[in-house]
Amino acid sequence: MTRAYLGVETSATGRRWVGPSEEEARQAEALAQTALLSPAVAAVLARRGVAPEAVPAFLDPTLKDLLPDPLSLRDMGRAAERLLEALIGRQRIAVFADYDVDGGASAALLLTWLRAMGHGATLYIPDRIDEGYGPNVPAMQALARDHDLIVCVDCGTLSHEPIAAAGGTDVLVLDHHLGAETLPPALAVVNPNRQDEDGSLGHLCAAGVVFLLLVEVNRQMRERGLRGPDLLQSLDLVALATVADVAPLTGVNRALVRQGLKIMARRQRPGLVALADVARMNSAPTPYHLGFLLGPRVNAGGRIGQADLGARLLATADPDEAAALAERLDQLNTERREIEAAVRAAALDQAEARGTEGPLVWAAGEGWHPGVVGIVASRLKEATNRPAVVIGFDGDEGKGSGRSVSGVDLGAAIHRLAAEGLLVKGGGHRMAAGLTVARDRLEPAMVRLGELLARQGAGTMGPADLRLDALLMPGAATVELIDEIERAGPFGAGAPAPRFAFADCAIQHVRRVGESHLKISFGDGLGARIGAIAFGAFDGPLGPFLEGHGGARVHLAGRLEVNIWNGRQSVQLRLEDAALAD
Repeated sequence: MTRAYLGVETSATGRRWVGPSEEEARQAEALAQTALLSPAVAAVLARRGVAPEAVPAFLDPTLKDLLPDPLSLRDMGRAAERLLEALIGRQRIAVFADYDVDGGASAALLLTWLRAMGHGATLYIPDRIDEGYGPNVPAMQALARDHDLIVCVDCGTLSHEPIAAAGGTDVLVLDHHLGAETLPPALAVVNPNRQDEDGSLGHLCAAGVVFLLLVEVNRQMRERGLRGPDLLQSLDLVALATVADVAPLTGVNRALVRQGLKIMARRQRPGLVALADVARMNSAPTPYHLGFLLGPRVNAGGRIGQADLGARLLATADPDEAAALAERLDQLNTERREIEAAVRAAALDQAEARGTEGPLVWAAGEGWHPGVVGIVASRLKEATNRPAVVIGFDGDEGKGSGRSVSGVDLGAAIHRLAAEGLLVKGGGHRMAAGLTVARDRLEPAMVRLGELLARQGAGTMGPADLRLDALLMPGAATVELIDEIERAGPFGAGAPAPRFAFADCAIQHVRRVGESHLKISFGDGLGARIGAIAFGAFDGPLGPFLEGHGGARVHLAGRLEVNIWNGRQSVQLRLEDAALAD
């Protein structure tokens, strides 16, 4: 085992600090010298394995360099031809979408593209409680009666019976969820996670797949002497979906999100403008805003309200309609937080009583709202560093959602469980999955799921090591440095924001904020001083540790960000951990 960084074997939160390896340190030094980078940025790139010759392309990711050939995905050519045929023939098109952000953004991509071409389409999003996830037989039969083409986005890969129920109406599936050995009877199933794909584009969310489809349709139109809309203007939707669906920000996803954030900053899409305003966003959009301010509000309609509100908001061209929809979604998001808090408390109590040392943490309750079980599963996963499943029962069946940890493929395990007959149905991807289970199969299903996850190494992990990219002096943490670091982004799933350590610091000011947050300022005794905030510090041991520091010098760790107050920019540390300095 490598030596703990700064000698921190057990921090205030019980974690071991791990710094760059010797190889990464050598690589960072080489990058700093050859690419003329600051040591901090060089350390970030070394951690990501960027070679010196690849630095310019990495710091400036472009779609020209990274966008794959859409035709590298199976069925893509056929799907694009059929959509173009429907457009040119003025056929009736229905878009069937999932009720989450990825589904809503995917639907909005198609709806706005068709509208730009002078063609309308019917939007259908199933009710989470009454219909559940994905296509269902009654809905597909009804849509087939009135439409010539049904396009399923962010769903459909496992929907054999519902798609068969569409009869003579053609169905296209544009999805990214894990596929089975057999595909549904659709005209085309475009999915980078089909069993017969090589997986090289498996990190795309559904909106990324839809974007590639539209790129191919535009190409086919050019061959016919026709001109399609400027697809770059739709990258704001792709960026939102990619971040909100926790797709890894690697490969082409980096370029999609980087460019999408630039488009979003122009405030051209009425729905996103209205949503940013109700969320009180006062700075240029970042992945944080997409994942924690905008995404939850778009999701709120599908979770506890009207399922199609988010997609309608993202697709509308009417600022007044956008404002009304955004206001409603903001209200629903507030209600969602209240419901979530009650379920979270009950689920955590139950999970702790059952024990959180095994390969799986799970909880199930009567009447737990199916719209919040996924969020609560995320909270359990974060609290225990274990895959987590939370299930709400209504009658003899429970609907649940699971979230996984790095290195453990929960979607594959859930899929296996469904194939073995322990679940009514289930599916998903590596980090997230959904399931339906009969009440009398709950215990054996969870036992079996634990066994499958244990084979992947779940349950062998204690509190997660805290990975640190580099050591910084307070005087080196400047707004200019943060701007330079941001060029290595965007940061999020699969590409975590760099985390820095500040060694042997004196805490100069401590203030509790609200019920559970903590603000401090610290310095190194050489004149430089930085403010820091630790959200939820008093929900765990970090708050009491820092509040009672008693003048001791400490090591601090966290992520740098720019704080804007009254138009003034300053450096702030998003504080995550601390330890006594020897």
